[in-house]
Amino acid sequence: MNHAGKVDQDDIMRARNVLLASGRRTAREEVDAYRILVQVSPASYLPLLARALQRLSYDTSRGRPHPDSLALCQEAVAAARSMDTGETARADVLYEALDQCQRELYAVGRRAEGLAMRAEMLAIGRAQAELSGAPVAGLSKWAAGLSEEGRYAEAADALTELVAAILPHGPASGSLAWSLLEWIAALHDAGRSGEALAAFETLVSMEAAEAVNDHGSMACHLYSLIGYAHMLDTYGRQEQAALVRQEALALLTELADTGERQSWSGYQTSFWAVLLTFSNAETDRPERGIPRPPSGATPMQWSPDAKRRYFDSRHVLRDEVDNLAARATEDPDQYLAELVRLHRVLTVRSAVYWEHRTHLFAERVRSLFDDGVSLARRLSQHDPVDGTRTLARVLIDRSTFHTAAREFRPALDDFRQALGYLGEAN
Repeated sequence: MNHAGKVDQDDIMRARNVLLASGRRTAREEVDAYRILVQVSPASYLPLLARALQRLSYDTSRGRPHPDSLALCQEAVAAARSMDTGETARADVLYEALDQCQRELYAVGRRAEGLAMRAEMLAIGRAQAELSGAPVAGLSKWAAGLSEEGRYAEAADALTELVAAILPHGPASGSLAWSLLEWIAALHDAGRSGEALAAFETLVSMEAAEAVNDHGSMACHLYSLIGYAHMLDTYGRQEQAALVRQEALALLTELADTGERQSWSGYQTSFWAVLLTFSNAETDRPERGIPRPPSGATPMQWSPDAKRRYFDSRHVLRDEVDNLAARATEDPDQYLAELVRLHRVLTVRSAVYWEHRTHLFAERVRSLFDDGVSLARRLSQHDPVDGTRTLARVLIDRSTFHTAAREFRPALDDFRQALGYLGEAN
């Protein structure tokens, strides 16, 4: 439909001149121009308007959202929805607009609306998958949103569907390992222990094959073994867990002797951070009703408000740890075990925060891992049974930290000490 008669012709001319002029134009100028021209030719300019609004919503020069980011994103969604349903590009344009808008909704705490948009994204993904035969887009984001709301069974079902679609293609794309981590965590959170262990075994086998073929890092294979052993312990399979830790010991011994067989881009530190979060999730007890980030996903998959709350909590945790330290000195029976637990929570959250931001993360959190071991040693002396197992767990945490920092000999020393405390030393 042509609405040119309802629009000032001078405005139309100026808008076209802005778009045709040589030189750089701002995102604001583009949006203003497309808002006018969309009234003249909706089919041509609605997708351009939707994408220009998305660009304007984030100030790349300053690295932060526009003050009116949410309103701009909502306008982008409205523009995309106004496209003709027969337009082939409509699904992609709408999916992208919804994706950016749901992030803004989560950022301001409008979680229900954000999750509803993820559901709409998933519906688009399903429709496209029926036509193309490709995996359904939006499953991972939908599952993460469900997990944050405590809807673990639904999250596990969504990720089961996703993994079933991508597993036959193997790890070549690089995304399978990350999806397996999300799936394992969702199955565990849903109480589906047998499936979680089977999924973890799949991950371990894949990482082993990738490392042997020099398609993946030995460190990631190590982290998967250590995480698998921890889950086996959680489900009461101590004998099997001990055998898996012996595999980890052999691999770590090789790393200490020779290092990685080749250089890697650094993705393995993110892999470590996810498994560290997941393996220590039982010590991290969020307040009831407060969304918890999905423990098997990278921070990129977390909603903005859950991420902000998780990382901002480090400051309160630091104060709580400092206050509890004095009480633990006076009354270790009542406070020392809680001090060790709370310090582990602070350590893990800090490690994930800094790993997510800088390759120099090791120096930011080294003292936390060291202090955690010192506290756990005090606990083991005070409580030789439970405290010693806690010390072994904290030493394994520090061993994986040393591995992530490429300090393989100290990592091996810590791991051997941990096995000694567990009664598993050779």
